[in-house]
Amino acid sequence: MRIAETFVSRQGEGRLTGTTSFFIRTSGCNLRCWFCDTPYASWRPVGDALSIDALVAAALASQTDHVVLTGGEPLIMRGITQLSDELMRAGKHVTIETAGTVDPGVTCDLLSLSPKLSSSKPYASQHPGWARRHERRRLPLTVMRRLMERADSVQLKFVVNRPEDLVEVREVQQQLSASLRDVWIMPQGTCASEIRATAEWLRAEVAREGFQYCDRMQIHWYGNRRGT
Repeated sequence: MRIAETFVSRQGEGRLTGTTSFFIRTSGCNLRCWFCDTPYASWRPVGDALSIDALVAAALASQTDHVVLTGGEPLIMRGITQLSDELMRAGKHVTIETAGTVDPGVTCDLLSLSPKLSSSKPYASQHPGWARRHERRRLPLTVMRRLMERADSVQLKFVVNRPEDLVEVREVQQQLSASLRDVWIMPQGTCASEIRATAEWLRAEVAREGFQYCDRMQIHWYGNRRGT
């Protein structure tokens, strides 16, 4: 399994914000969001091949109760189902952060599902091939529903770049699960100043829609850098 990095940090997003966790970031992605904040795991993937045994041993050595499988897109990695299963058998709480575009049969404690909105597509003038692939792959609702059914718990997490994105958020949320209330809205931004600027209008809109505002605390705590 190709791994971009492993590290201990605090979860910066969603319901477990502030929770000390061991992060396993896989390298490789089947989407290409223009605003991706981990290009070393998507646009320019780097990393080393690590075995499942080595990753489980590192998680145990971290002495944290929570493990986060993230990327890139962790669900395209061969062996990700076995890795999640073995971590849970070892007593770890496993969160999987995914765009939900593929279903390898994985189970987890918390599925942190982040469907990509239409505004995430890379610029066709610069990346025509990726723009087509991204749009074709980004929203397989049937696949997402299967992932949600198998997880012990689910949170939806959307990156919002413009006010009209919230209309699309509501549509996707209704299609996936009209009853799910654990819906988090994050501002697009790769630095604290961008996030604060978006938050000025976004917080009020999120409250009006009945969702939960989700800051990206890792950027405020550490800046946009690896290992956080």
